[in-house]
Amino acid sequence: MAIDRQIRRLTTILAADAVGYSRLVGSDEEGTLDRLRDLRKDLIDPAITAHRGRIVKTTGDGLLAEFASVVDAVRTAIDVQRALAGSNADLAPDKRIEFRIGINVGDVVVEEDGDLMGDAVNVAARLEGIAEPGGICLSSAAYDQVRGKIDIAAQDRGRHKLKNIAGPVQVYTLSPTRSLATAPDNAIAPRLSIVVLPFVNLNGDSAQDYFVDGVTESLTTDLSRIPGAFVIARNTAFTFKSKPVDVRVIGRELGVRYVMEGSVQGGADRVRVNAQLIDTETGAHLWAERFDKPRADIFDMQDEITTRLARIVGIELVAAEGRRAERERPNNMDAVDLAMRGWAILNQPLSLRRDRAACDLFDEALKLDAQNVEALIGVAFYHGNELRTFASINRDEQLRIALTAITQALTLAPSNALAHFVHANVLHVSGATERALSELEFAIGLDHNLAWAHADAGFMKVLLGRAEEAEASLTNAIRLSPRDPGLDRWHALLGIADLFLGRLDSALDRLRKSVGLNPNVGMPHFFLAAASALSGRSTEAREARNAGLRLDPNFTVARFRNERRSENPIFLAQRERIYEGLRLSGVPEE
Repeated sequence: MAIDRQIRRLTTILAADAVGYSRLVGSDEEGTLDRLRDLRKDLIDPAITAHRGRIVKTTGDGLLAEFASVVDAVRTAIDVQRALAGSNADLAPDKRIEFRIGINVGDVVVEEDGDLMGDAVNVAARLEGIAEPGGICLSSAAYDQVRGKIDIAAQDRGRHKLKNIAGPVQVYTLSPTRSLATAPDNAIAPRLSIVVLPFVNLNGDSAQDYFVDGVTESLTTDLSRIPGAFVIARNTAFTFKSKPVDVRVIGRELGVRYVMEGSVQGGADRVRVNAQLIDTETGAHLWAERFDKPRADIFDMQDEITTRLARIVGIELVAAEGRRAERERPNNMDAVDLAMRGWAILNQPLSLRRDRAACDLFDEALKLDAQNVEALIGVAFYHGNELRTFASINRDEQLRIALTAITQALTLAPSNALAHFVHANVLHVSGATERALSELEFAIGLDHNLAWAHADAGFMKVLLGRAEEAEASLTNAIRLSPRDPGLDRWHALLGIADLFLGRLDSALDRLRKSVGLNPNVGMPHFFLAAASALSGRSTEAREARNAGLRLDPNFTVARFRNERRSENPIFLAQRERIYEGLRLSGVPEE
């Protein structure tokens, strides 16, 4: 068998090329060549060296460089473009030498002479070709590595079909000669762009600054995990510490649509954190929250507070962007707009009729961009949820759609924690419960703050005959996101676990809480009917049964029995108790 002796490595590629080189040489060959050599010697090569890069090769008008770090490559590009702009300042426009720069990260083949080959190099070269003079183009693979770590607002330019590249590439652009402090008023801020301003220490005790600053830093980090978010780096955010601010001015200066600000006040036994989200265009307060916590382990408290805030703010940002798209572009929404509007709906308490509207938006987004990851995840989530709530009337077709969509999403974004969570949903309704739990644990490994994954891990434990372990996972989900749109479902799952274990009083309390939080889903009503009937509460059982049948008139004991989703003998034995309760409540057998 032949052995592949090629040397490969994952690296960052920077491609740079002089704009209008042929024209410049044609008008002044000797002067252009001399000036280009000087620029290389004095500005470009030193910047590459300073940021630990390696020049792979040069051409008459350009070069290819390699970096171990994407951040180093982008900082090099920024330094080069700013230095070139300075050197051109006193020259006539037809004498200026400007560069375009493209940056990509990927797997390359290393030739014996040190040259680099492969698609990753080709993508960098194509990105350079579509950059503006003096500008920088990044692939999404590169942008994901620097998001929140550079102090320049990136512009999402959508997917581009690049010459001789198989699939479309998501492109982001930087304009490094426009500093954050001097960005023009009409700069277009990226969607989901935000700065977390340093929280104010209301106590005035400098000994507490480490905790207050820690809240700010942790929020900046957690918000950076939101897919598609642009979060200003903490180094820039902290330049506003202890200064009076006008959020509208900050929005223009930093090129962001939203500002998060807050304060921390501590007493002997408690700590209070106030936070608010503000629209920089209007100055309007979109959301505000207050946390009062006992002063126990201060670092655990900091983690809990920032996790909750990041989850809530993520939901509010998506909702705000959905409203903005409807207001500003009602007849001209792109795929990103449509996907955000869909997720704004799914981030509300479950309602199958309303969620159908969300799926329609995802379908429209995919017509515009078949590789929109957020829309693919949304489609899979919707169809999987119809199956898991026993609302599907075409099980095989909906399962096929969900599997196809989530498989494509994971191919495009293999490290997306939400995609792995939805994949677990689809595995669950396929009957692959063990695999579903493993997938949920993988999603939690990618994002330990993903409350939905913790909750579903608890449910999978019920299905695997480990109902006594479910409470820890579900209560952790509630701790992470105590005002989550899925809270009604999590209380229902806690009630189901109690029901499986014969803890009827606790099951009743939790199922009542679930239907009180969201009366628009059928299954919690049916479980409440079963728990009430088993407890001898016939009137409550009948009322819960009728509420369930109004929402899902086709529900029967036989249909529920056929959706077993687990062959675990402990689970199957415990489930017999549910069938008995459903029959006692009057749910039709067939």
